[in-house]
Amino acid sequence: MQRDIRVTRSPAERFASFCATVVRYLPLGLNTLVPPSFVGFALINGFTFAVDLVLLTLGHGVAGLPLPAAITIAYVCAFALSFVLNRVFNFRSHAPVGRQAVLYAVAVAVNYFAFILGAGAGLAALGLEYHLARILAGACEAVFLYSVLRWIVFAERGRE
Repeated sequence: MQRDIRVTRSPAERFASFCATVVRYLPLGLNTLVPPSFVGFALINGFTFAVDLVLLTLGHGVAGLPLPAAITIAYVCAFALSFVLNRVFNFRSHAPVGRQAVLYAVAVAVNYFAFILGAGAGLAALGLEYHLARILAGACEAVFLYSVLRWIVFAERGRE
């Protein structure tokens, strides 16, 4: 009698496998340069960026909140979601959450003042439509935040 043995993978393992598969098919030698965690970051933060824009539109465009308040509320909600999704699915961290949350909060604060309010609100104040200003600021913050998440917040301590 033969048994059907199936290995059940967690959603986080399936996500990591999907990201690794995407990297394998990248053209022009990018598959040797791009880590799967970058693909995961792009997917997760693309989703949370969409959440950010929806909340920004609801806050400023629908509810009539002042732009800085709408940007702040949308930003905090989207980045709380980003932290959880990146911790669980992308970096699959099991380290104590407290230290990571503090490091993440510092990174988010720096990101907020430099890119969101600095670049985003600054470009909007210069006359650029606020959605486009937010998208341009988002491109800058993506590079910064991936680097911080990978090498500081979710870095495996003691790894060389």
